[in-house]
Amino acid sequence: MRITVGRSDGQVFAAVRDDGEGIAPSAIPRLTERFYRVDVKRSRERGGTGLGLAIVKHIVSRHQGRLSIESQLGEGSTFTVFLPAAPAEIPAKVLAPESVTNML
Repeated sequence: MRITVGRSDGQVFAAVRDDGEGIAPSAIPRLTERFYRVDVKRSRERGGTGLGLAIVKHIVSRHQGRLSIESQLGEGSTFTVFLPAAPAEIPAKVLAPESVTNML
């Protein structure tokens, strides 16, 4: 497994790549559906509910980001989360409510 993080075009990203068996192209669009499992038998043996990627997609969407899934059978998969990058400097008033700022 490899993890890559970076910043590009006003976004930050984190990518997780595995060297597993890969995912069939027909299954990729459904991976973020709640309770969807590519291999039901294996899911029963190892556990899991089919909620993981659905939760990831929801959280990423709430933060104005996106999830990218790329996979090749026999080569592995890459899951990448893209989020808007924060400004380089955030004004102090944004970080603390007015009442706290006045107390400092």
